[in-house]
Amino acid sequence: MSKPASRLPDWWFGQARVPLHARLLATVYAGLTGLRRWLYDRRLLPCKSAGVPVLVIGNITVGGTGKTPLTIATVQRLQAAGWKPGVASRGYGRRDAGSACWVEATTDPGVGGDEPVLVAAATEVPVRVDADRVAAARELAAAGCDIVVCDDGLQHYRLRRDLEIEVVDARRGYGNGRLLPAGPLREPQTRAERCDFRVVNLGADAGEAGFGKWSMRLRADSAQPLLGGRPRPLGLFAGQRVHAVAGIGHPQRFFDMLREQGIGVVPHAFDDHHRYTANDLAFGSELPVLMTEKDAVKCMAFASDWHYSVPVQAVLPEAFWVALLERLAGKARSGNAVRSKD
Repeated sequence: MSKPASRLPDWWFGQARVPLHARLLATVYAGLTGLRRWLYDRRLLPCKSAGVPVLVIGNITVGGTGKTPLTIATVQRLQAAGWKPGVASRGYGRRDAGSACWVEATTDPGVGGDEPVLVAAATEVPVRVDADRVAAARELAAAGCDIVVCDDGLQHYRLRRDLEIEVVDARRGYGNGRLLPAGPLREPQTRAERCDFRVVNLGADAGEAGFGKWSMRLRADSAQPLLGGRPRPLGLFAGQRVHAVAGIGHPQRFFDMLREQGIGVVPHAFDDHHRYTANDLAFGSELPVLMTEKDAVKCMAFASDWHYSVPVQAVLPEAFWVALLERLAGKARSGNAVRSKD
């Protein structure tokens, strides 16, 4: 049976009172992280260049916000514009988090990380995982990449970056607005204002992101059999019950997306980066099982005919891509994109 996902503290995204111990620890955390930012801002701690432009896609909150779909879409746009991108990631959830390796579509997610394997399969660009993102970025540059896209890493100040994109979940926002562990913030909200682009993940919802921000919607219209074969339109599952599996930062968003398609969802939420076994998908009935792409890459070894992956595509206004590519081109023309190996 499914293993319930670990609960986030009630006070992060709810109305519960923040415990005193969490508020006290948040004060300590604020002091330490603030000192670290100050040291980097004053160049008392050095930033290291990758030798090519670096674009960081990240968030200031704990949990999933949609960074990986945006990373995939960004890499594809860069490719279409003539760039040769590579992707650097820490590879959360790997068995040996201290190791570094190249990741391909066929890499064991336990070795390369679920998100890097997904990115490699979707883009076919070089993907390097390493806790030291400077080392990862330099390996990508040495491999012939002329731009490095970091999936996560806004707080990895040691790596010099040319552009930053912040991603925030529209439903959760910044929660109670407090720093860890009193709230979900890794850094104060003012940190987001320093990013070059601010993207709001609206999921499949209508609406707008707000002034100074860009709207992103996640579109899902098909289900891909894990054992191969032609995709099925997601609408074919409307009116029937399915087991829905999500081991991501915000499983409820996946369940809601399926329900909005008229699908009867039996939800199974797992921890983010959960390592699946066949028993995890033994639900006692042979209903179709729909899961996120991130989960699917870890379930291929014991997949059955009724197991499906639901790919999502990040959809943003065309003006966003125009602005992003123009900003990168402008930095290249002006020489602001650092190419030294300091």
